[in-house]
Amino acid sequence: MIELYYAETPNGLKIKIMLEEVGLAYKVIPVNISEGDQFSPEFLAISPNNKIPAIVDHEPTDGAGPLAVFESGAILLYLADKLKQLIPIDLRGRTEVLKWLFWQVGGLGPMAGQNGHFSVYAPEKIPYAIDRYTRETSRLYGVLDEQLWGRDYIAGDYSIADIACYPWIVPYAAHGQDLTRYPDLKRWFDKMAARPAVIRAYEGTTPAYRRDKPMSEKERDILFGQGQADRKKS
Repeated sequence: MIELYYAETPNGLKIKIMLEEVGLAYKVIPVNISEGDQFSPEFLAISPNNKIPAIVDHEPTDGAGPLAVFESGAILLYLADKLKQLIPIDLRGRTEVLKWLFWQVGGLGPMAGQNGHFSVYAPEKIPYAIDRYTRETSRLYGVLDEQLWGRDYIAGDYSIADIACYPWIVPYAAHGQDLTRYPDLKRWFDKMAARPAVIRAYEGTTPAYRRDKPMSEKERDILFGQGQADRKKS
């Protein structure tokens, strides 16, 4: 049994897709990041960076008791290695998947995330920041589009590289992107969206950046204003 500490973000959805793809039993433990659940001592014991997602594997392969893993890229790699699925075993195939996994966690995710922050959540619209991150998101889309030319999936066969990237492309409209400009990326995106595991993972989720009401100052403070050290002092 895997416990998945989860909120409806691209990084959280990565792990749901992975678990659905491999058919591993899991239990979702919601983490309300707008209310500050991520700063609780119980959650920090699992994820010291106070970010979701995180997992606890109650049946790790070493048999030494529950094992906690945080950071979405590390979780994907951990699960792929545990189950020997969705990552090649040969040196070159594995390296190709890892390159694109790290590309996502070090580039596509952070840049698209900053794009969304300054375009949607920031109380003050700063044109330079919006333009900077929109352009960088576009550049990264172009990199991925070129990689997908002549390939069904990012690293050849379907892998954790695809699972890592897809949720960060889903909010393309909010990130100021037009997928028709990237035909190979759009072909891959549509193929990913049709996968049964992806459909199950997204079932019942709220579209990215859509909210029933504006973000309150309290929510903004919790999400963007304070870190773990500040919470310990308060």
